[in-house]
Amino acid sequence: MSVEAPGKDVIRETDAEAVRLAKTLLRSARFGALAVLEPQTGAPLASRVGVATDVDGAPLILVSMLSAHTPALLANPSCSLLLGEPGKGDPLAHPRLSLACQATRLERGSGEHIRAERRYLNRNTKAKLYSGLGDFSIFRLEPSRASLNGGFGKAYLLDRADLVTAGAIVEELGASEQSALDHMNADHLDAIAVYAHHFARASGEGWTITGFDADGMDLSRGDDVCRVFFPQPLVTARELRPVLVDMARGGRADTQPPGDT
Repeated sequence: MSVEAPGKDVIRETDAEAVRLAKTLLRSARFGALAVLEPQTGAPLASRVGVATDVDGAPLILVSMLSAHTPALLANPSCSLLLGEPGKGDPLAHPRLSLACQATRLERGSGEHIRAERRYLNRNTKAKLYSGLGDFSIFRLEPSRASLNGGFGKAYLLDRADLVTAGAIVEELGASEQSALDHMNADHLDAIAVYAHHFARASGEGWTITGFDADGMDLSRGDDVCRVFFPQPLVTARELRPVLVDMARGGRADTQPPGDT
């Protein structure tokens, strides 16, 4: 008895909820499975890599020339990156995102490299121990399309525009982001706690912000990470401060016990 290939009807229409889940997986990832092709044999090779994202959402990886996947990327930049962490129970019941990408090695000292390294190390602070070594390089993975599996029966296809932000906002935020991060993490830990507890439903104390982008912000607490989306995507970088103020004020008001003033 033959088995028919799955038809297109197994793929759901990509809606705003699917895009948000995909962006959450992408922005929250601390590691992923990178698949490349061995230049000597053409055989597929998969390995684990640390992951961060650029301001626009493109994945960033920091890899050594001693790793088999690095010369493979230099020989053939086509690759795939699988993101998503399994939890309790059946690992296939948990969401994951598979991205088809083209890898670009960023030239050390270039503006792109400086921004990417800053964002990568903000997310993966322990990588500061080896990021400056000469055999390490940062690659930016340019997504062309993606497959999202949100759990059993929840399959979606996404394109680049669903995941990567375009426009002047990317460069604007890239230029002003670090000063905003330093200010928030030094002077407004109380507001960050509101973002983590109220908007991300995260627990525990000691959360800091590791990145801003047009859609939201990334927070971390040791090895724990969470994603907080803005009510609406930013159009210009100058909108960041009033949005943060409004979110902190609104979050506090929603959690204030009845009768308190």
